[in-house]
Amino acid sequence: MKLNLERPIVFFDLETTGVDIVKDRIVEICLLKVFPNGNEEAKTMRINPGIHIPEEASKINGIYDSDVADSPRFADVAKDIAAFLEGCDLGGFNSNNFDIPLLAEELLRAGVKADLKACRSIDVSNIYRKLERRTLIAAYKFYCQKDLTDAHTALADTRATYEVLCAQLDHYPDDLQNDVDFLATYSRANRNVDYAGRIVYDANGVETFNFGKYKGQPVVAVLGRDPGYYSWIMQGEFTLNTKQVLTEIALKSKNTKQ
Repeated sequence: MKLNLERPIVFFDLETTGVDIVKDRIVEICLLKVFPNGNEEAKTMRINPGIHIPEEASKINGIYDSDVADSPRFADVAKDIAAFLEGCDLGGFNSNNFDIPLLAEELLRAGVKADLKACRSIDVSNIYRKLERRTLIAAYKFYCQKDLTDAHTALADTRATYEVLCAQLDHYPDDLQNDVDFLATYSRANRNVDYAGRIVYDANGVETFNFGKYKGQPVVAVLGRDPGYYSWIMQGEFTLNTKQVLTEIALKSKNTKQ
């Protein structure tokens, strides 16, 4: 089934130095933009992460330090990536939990503004887990009846994700709607305010801490009675996005009181 689009959607996949959103870096990014008329535009970039790629990561993605020694740093291509994403929705496999948060961190480190929260995000893995609970390789075999021979290369994983989503629409006509709003909502596994899930919306839509001694308590209320908690987070090993979101909530609360 052809994906019903109102605006372009960019399916993307990252190969990285590891799985720590705060400390790890991108070594390869593949972007597949699908337009409402069905046309496609793909970009694949190798990135020099500026740090050593651990051997365990290289064994998975096949990318070693020597492969990216002459590649640009992320800061060199960040503006181009942000421009490619502008006005688009996003799609990926486990992208809500990892790829989008890590991409947001890299953009913030590069000082490039890109409001990824404004993009509707379809996480194909969440659809799959809700309906079948498997991996991308198994999903590709199940839905597309093909073997993913180049698994863990960014381009193969990105294109496979796009093909799986289209096949899911065919496979579950009674469960899924060919609509980006529906798919983004259906594939959402959480109510995160920040990408790392340190702050979430409660049942009433109130920003609430999701960790530590104030877990389950409204952010504004906590900052009101324990202002030092804000400084502790800002100085701690939290993602730049978490710190940015916390600051926005604090400023919004301050402006509301004035």
